Amino acid sequence: MKISFGLACSAAILLGAKMFLGSTPAALPYPPELTVSRFAGPDVTPSPACLAVAPTGEVFVGVDMIGSLGKDPGKGRILKLIDTDNDGKMDRHIEFATVDNPRGILVQGNQVFVLHTTFSPETKKATGMALVLFEDKDGDGKADGPPKPLVENLSNTKYIQERGTDHATNGIRMGIDGWIYIAVGDFGFHNATDRSGKKLTMLGGGIIRVRPDGTELEVYTHGTRNVYDVAIDPYMNVFTRENTNDGGGWNVRFSHHLQSGEYGYPVLFQHFTDEIIPALADLGGGSGTGALYMAEPNWPAKFNNVPMMADWGRSMLYIHRVTPDGATFTQKDEEFIELPQITDLDVDGSGRLYLSAWDGAGYSGSPDKGYIIRAVPANWTYQAFPDVSKSDINALAGLLKSASAVARLSASQELIARADKQASDAALAVATDAQLPVYARVAGIYTYAQAAGEAGIPALVTLTNDADVREHALRALADRKAWVKDVPTAPFLAGLKDLSPRVQAAAIIGLGRLERTETAGALLETKVPASFKAPVKTAEGPHATPNAAIVLPHLAVRSLLALHATDSVVAAINSKNGTLALWASRYMHEPKVVNGLISAYQVAKTEQQRQQILVTLARLYKKEDAYDASWWWGTRPDSHGPYYKAVKWESSPAIEKFLKSVSLKKGPAGLAFFRDLDARNRMDIPAFAPAKTAVAAASNEPKVDLEKIKSKKGQVGKSSIEDVLLAVNKLKGDPTKGKALFTTQGCIACHSINKGELMKGPFMGQIGSIMNREQIAESILKPNASISQGFATVMITAKGNKSYMGFVTEETAAKVVMRDISGTVTTVKTSDIVSRKEMKTSMMPTGLANALSYDEFASLVTYLSQQKK
Repeated sequence: MKISFGLACSAAILLGAKMFLGSTPAALPYPPELTVSRFAGPDVTPSPACLAVAPTGEVFVGVDMIGSLGKDPGKGRILKLIDTDNDGKMDRHIEFATVDNPRGILVQGNQVFVLHTTFSPETKKATGMALVLFEDKDGDGKADGPPKPLVENLSNTKYIQERGTDHATNGIRMGIDGWIYIAVGDFGFHNATDRSGKKLTMLGGGIIRVRPDGTELEVYTHGTRNVYDVAIDPYMNVFTRENTNDGGGWNVRFSHHLQSGEYGYPVLFQHFTDEIIPALADLGGGSGTGALYMAEPNWPAKFNNVPMMADWGRSMLYIHRVTPDGATFTQKDEEFIELPQITDLDVDGSGRLYLSAWDGAGYSGSPDKGYIIRAVPANWTYQAFPDVSKSDINALAGLLKSASAVARLSASQELIARADKQASDAALAVATDAQLPVYARVAGIYTYAQAAGEAGIPALVTLTNDADVREHALRALADRKAWVKDVPTAPFLAGLKDLSPRVQAAAIIGLGRLERTETAGALLETKVPASFKAPVKTAEGPHATPNAAIVLPHLAVRSLLALHATDSVVAAINSKNGTLALWASRYMHEPKVVNGLISAYQVAKTEQQRQQILVTLARLYKKEDAYDASWWWGTRPDSHGPYYKAVKWESSPAIEKFLKSVSLKKGPAGLAFFRDLDARNRMDIPAFAPAKTAVAAASNEPKVDLEKIKSKKGQVGKSSIEDVLLAVNKLKGDPTKGKALFTTQGCIACHSINKGELMKGPFMGQIGSIMNREQIAESILKPNASISQGFATVMITAKGNKSYMGFVTEETAAKVVMRDISGTVTTVKTSDIVSRKEMKTSMMPTGLANALSYDEFASLVTYLSQQKK
């Protein structure tokens, strides 16, 4: 569950307890190195979904009383909050703009970028999501007029209308490279359109980016579930705390995003993990929300130069301490600031950190819940941040050298806005000054690249000779597709042989962006490590284990695809670079590739080569259907892979014919290999169908009569909820007795405890890691208080005047599997579904604990609280 705002659906609060409700900032524990104050309360900032802070300290808050599941417009706004005396409390607020479902805000000077849901004035229905620009040129604290759309159609309209803005598109943040990075949930989008008219479609979630003028829209990474926001460090490392359904529950993962990378959700991250960049950590249940990379000089060293990631489900702001590892990182996470259902955070140029708390406002927002706090170092003193629009070039150059990331970005954007040679020269002087810290030189490089445009190519080429900044000079050279036609390939080819894996990564990515097919041969020489191997049959691969060795070949494959290097790849199949060539071939659905693979099989010298060619052909037998936004895989999608909605294509018959001919030559003894290929890739070729076996025995799962259970009255049923909660707090409970009660009280009908068990309703194997005993108790006593997202009761009407009600436990492009309250499982073909509706009440009946004594109920709660898998 999760408020989600498009957040990752999560097991964070599986049955709907409200975490830390009633908690005030003063009542919560904070690090002693910080001073925390309540900046604004629900009277001004109810239901704060997102926030951003101007470098000068004005706080812009997105108030959203539509929430993640609401569908009625007219309940959102952007507020500008001002602390005139800098005492940590808001003194004045202004309604900056009216906007529905604000999901991300970015402030640069008098420009305020907002990502939000759009609605039709006539029908009052959602029409999509958009990134828009508001301006306040007269300085009155209010937007001057209607917003200017920068990117439209940024989410799936059909499912925003049906579900609300959960799983949609979320946070925005600008990197020092001047791009606006946008977090996209797994609704994806179809025909998102930027200011130039460019259209882009993405199946599923990831990160996209666009220029501040709304042009050059492009995919940055792909294959995440619900990523709500991004943290970007001074060296353009992008981090997220996102969410997947890794089997039993919805786990949080922490990831380092490398441009062009594929992260695998939902079809590759379990059984095709050799093909993805894995997350750096699987952190268990939770719900990642706002993100920030803290790099401010007046913050204590122990809390500085780290990604700070909010987790709504755990009501916690985490620090992730990252350690370089090749071209990527390893990480160690730790709790930092506790805040009830934290949604977002940002910092200003004076080092003031602001955080927003949803505080139990519910799925559709609340006028009475939510607040903003301010956190500063204990020894902090206010230092006014300058108005950069009034600063001269020397002052801006000084800010570009600052140890403050906020100052560098603010100065960078102002220098670019000046659009003159003096500004670009100042940036170049910073970039080329070897005496400066690398972070300052990096800021100078990206500022110069943006300010000088194509004219800056020669200077950037020269900077590729400087080992300290080579990575960023290469990246800046290939950063803008409109300019790359004049960029030479030589620095990138040299970068492939650099001793630094980070430089090699920048060179590989850059060659893909330059789109010179003659460089494919150099990319094919990228070494593939021994860790490149598919998980064993039916096993889940290491999708959240750092693997620095896989990064470079993974990026090389992505660049080969960007180059459309079909001929080079086919020619290399039986060469020393065959492993990488075959890897790249898996995604090239072209007759030329299929014919090349078949020809290569005939002349392959080893059985291993021939086997890998067959593996590749099996992978190419089907392809992902074109995405038109008419469908979505739901909150618990089929993750077998390698495709979600697979279809045959023009070369499927040739592949089938060849595989069958080879299998006949192998004889009965070799048939098992082809059956495994068929099952793994879901080819559904009749000749490779599994051998018939005896029908499995009926399930031995216990049947329970929930109506009979809830009709009994014991100590719990005769008491008020408040009295029961007080009693549970005083009783230790016996977990062994609680385990037995989990079955006898009917919990087992709808919940699994172990990941290997059949998935039913909300997974209980992680509940103890994300809810305390009181919260678990309340969720059992009040199941309708808030329904876990993904586990709402669903009513399906099907052809033949049939109807079904229950949890959706499995969903593929072809079928929906449901489980009703008695445990009966029903499979419905998607082609037979006439209508589908989520119910507003939980399928879990109230009163299942009525027959229990206080001691028995405490035992059940204790047993559940110990489930921390």
